[in-house]
Amino acid sequence: MPSRRSKRTDEFRLKLPATSANLGPAFDAAALALSLFLKISARPATEFSIRARGCDADICGDLENHLIVTTYREILAGEDRAVIPLALQMENEIPIGKGCGSSAAARLAGIALADHFGRLRWSTSRIVGEAARREHHPDNAAACWVGGLAIARMTKRPEAQIARVTPKGNWPLLLAVPRQSLATEEARRVLPNQYSRADVVNNIQNSMMLVAAFTQGRHDLLSAALVDRIHQPYRSELCPLLPALQPLSSRRGVLGVVLSGAGPSVLLFLDSTISVAETKKQVAAHLRSRRLHAELIATAISKDGMAH
Repeated sequence: MPSRRSKRTDEFRLKLPATSANLGPAFDAAALALSLFLKISARPATEFSIRARGCDADICGDLENHLIVTTYREILAGEDRAVIPLALQMENEIPIGKGCGSSAAARLAGIALADHFGRLRWSTSRIVGEAARREHHPDNAAACWVGGLAIARMTKRPEAQIARVTPKGNWPLLLAVPRQSLATEEARRVLPNQYSRADVVNNIQNSMMLVAAFTQGRHDLLSAALVDRIHQPYRSELCPLLPALQPLSSRRGVLGVVLSGAGPSVLLFLDSTISVAETKKQVAAHLRSRRLHAELIATAISKDGMAH
């Protein structure tokens, strides 16, 4: 959903989707926007304040080292613009620190607020590029901004190139979110510095097949296309839900299983011909049998991002 002014001209509202990046073989290159949102209302004030509710409201409402406010301040200072204090109201549905794009949404929110209140008039590629530079990868920021399936890469300039794809057909999703969080930096530390040619070629082939699966509505391609040799095998020990749920891929109700972002959450692509409630019940029983706990959130691909 695009950002917009409310009827009160001093108020600015944002709605940003959660995102699931990497998508198996598409490491640091592709992400899906999800129908879970961070909603923000901002007004100029005499000092900064935040009122938050929803998922992780205690984190969202803590002004100290707040990612949105810090990004907002840094962007305005970098552009030699006055930092206007804001009163923020937030309603959050995005799990924080769980591989669902919470940091990309927060950074984009801070940049969008700076762009609006600082009258920067930045382009989409500049906004996403700035968020991607801070994230160290462009996929989450791209999907959060444009929605759907976003494919992105960085350029030499502080900008990003983005291609948006609207997946064909119906793609119901189930997000398995554990209690513990995982820092992206920690998840990156376990990755090797070099890969074999065979692993790289396999990932290139599968990522191309993955794009074909979405653009052609080919659910039959998904399970094999999600196979990855670049990051998931190395992150499995940090993300126990992944090896536990991967055996469900191609079983009744589940088309494919993939790590969401850097983890520890896992994204399941569901068979649209079977009820989501039935599959969710099956997944919950599977996790209980392995003495694992996760919040299971039914969601979908969001066609809209923060802007078009």
